[in-house]
Amino acid sequence: MNTPAKRAEPSLALGMVGNCAISALVDARARIVWCCMPRFDGDPVFNALLQPGTEGSSFAIELEDFAASEQWYEPNTAVLRTRLTDVHGNCLEVTDFAPRFHARSRFFRPGMLVRRVRPVCGSPRMRVQLDVLYEWGECRPAITRGSNHVRYVGSAFALRLNTDAPVTYVLSGEPFTAHREYSFLLGADESLAEGIADTARYFEQETISYWKRWTQRLHLPLEWQEAVIRAAITLKMSLFEDTGAIVAAMTTSIPESASSGRNWDYRYCWLRDAFFVVRALNSLSEVGTMEDYLRWLGNVVAKAADGHIQPLYGIGLEQELPEVIVPHMAGYRGMGPVRVGNQAAEHFQHDVYGNIVLGAAQSFHDKRLLHPGGNAEFARLEQIGTMAVQVYGQPDAGMWELRTRARIHTSSALMSWAACDRLAKIAKVLGLAERAQHWHAHAQRMRAEILERAWSPARGAFAESFGGSELDASVLLMAEVGLVAPADPRFVSTLDAMEQTLCDGPYMRRYEAADDFGKPETSFNICTFWRIDALARVGRTEQARGIFEAMLAVRNPLGLLSEDTHATTGEMWGNFPQTYSMVGVINAAMRLSAPWDSVI
Repeated sequence: MNTPAKRAEPSLALGMVGNCAISALVDARARIVWCCMPRFDGDPVFNALLQPGTEGSSFAIELEDFAASEQWYEPNTAVLRTRLTDVHGNCLEVTDFAPRFHARSRFFRPGMLVRRVRPVCGSPRMRVQLDVLYEWGECRPAITRGSNHVRYVGSAFALRLNTDAPVTYVLSGEPFTAHREYSFLLGADESLAEGIADTARYFEQETISYWKRWTQRLHLPLEWQEAVIRAAITLKMSLFEDTGAIVAAMTTSIPESASSGRNWDYRYCWLRDAFFVVRALNSLSEVGTMEDYLRWLGNVVAKAADGHIQPLYGIGLEQELPEVIVPHMAGYRGMGPVRVGNQAAEHFQHDVYGNIVLGAAQSFHDKRLLHPGGNAEFARLEQIGTMAVQVYGQPDAGMWELRTRARIHTSSALMSWAACDRLAKIAKVLGLAERAQHWHAHAQRMRAEILERAWSPARGAFAESFGGSELDASVLLMAEVGLVAPADPRFVSTLDAMEQTLCDGPYMRRYEAADDFGKPETSFNICTFWRIDALARVGRTEQARGIFEAMLAVRNPLGLLSEDTHATTGEMWGNFPQTYSMVGVINAAMRLSAPWDSVI
């Protein structure tokens, strides 16, 4: 009897497919190991990434007598191809994507995964292993079948697999010879309007066309174009287009380092992370994502009125995201706990108000937008500015979401200043001289106090909190948002101190102080990219380029990054793919690339 090939230990050598409605992670052997339905923060119907072994669920196309695989994206698209070869030289190719294209005056982005399988060489024998689990792995669906479909019925919803492969073999897991192409369309419990093969072929053609046209319109740097394109597509797929929310990552509970317990659920929209995503895509002249995000952000502001705004929300504007542990799931490589929800939604993180204003600021200056900002939008942003003034100088959990320690964090004060500074500039553009002066006065006052109270003479650096002495990489944002000039000797001294204290070779940790779990063991990728940016701004371009190349080298084989990198092994840790990290790739390339006029 033929038995399935032994499944490899989970890793983050994964590809991501998606369509701004759903996404899935595919391993190097064409196994879908993570997919939440009916949206990014939903139930993981395929959970093998967090539940290794036979108790997990996945969608595998297995090649009998497997020998090797190779994997790549169709250039400039989110369409993933995996080629599997057996010991006899027979070869099979699996194409994965989620349909996305323009049709009937709208974007067609169904909650559907499409897999197309074709024999490339010889007579490969394949096995379909499709296991669906509901309710975080606790519920097996009722299964019904038709001549060309299988239904997986749960208590909350049902999935339907439409396929022209033999349904009997799909259900039994029996291997069979692939003598022609087969298509698998897994999505809502609905019949297809056209034939299975024709539909899959059409969806692939149109999805490839969409992504190639989208990529064609990007303003790219001269250097590192492939890395930037992959990062941009990944960020675009992190947009939940229905509401405009942008998720921080597609996963939950991938530990920040081995067996650390630093396992968090990142499948929500942090206003801080989303601002950086929008800013990175804007730098590539992709402003559509910003307009979608501003729809979501406007609803956040309207819902809060003149009150407290959370650092994160659910992608449907959910305010309550209670954090619970899923006890029956083993976790990534058995390193639990698996958490659902995020307690940080209950935190007071005062940088949030600055991130809102920064995220919206370009809409008042950019004439390309379909919905540019005006007086009404400015009035709502002024409410946010008022909150930024009120919370300025008050202790909070900080941008690293410390759970047991509150301080007046420099990064939070910095973002209050940024809110006032940008509101002053927006008011000037709108011809509101009195309001411009009002916000400029607040910004001047804050700037003077930040420069005085955040400076640590003992360290010769700006510290992580007012009156403190510990170092924190987030202080490097001072130059990026414009509080200080990069040439300011205090900023240069701060960068020098951080390089000596927080860096392990090219990599940078978040902070030096112990937190709720002790001292961090891995570097935080976005901090490394902040270091790259700071080095470039102070004129150390060659050093910055060297560190950037080191970061590109630790991406996974498909060009994606998670949240953290182990400085010794180079292994990826933390939730995946991390938008913060992909933002860093774009920002570094745009900052460091040689100009186009150097070659044309």
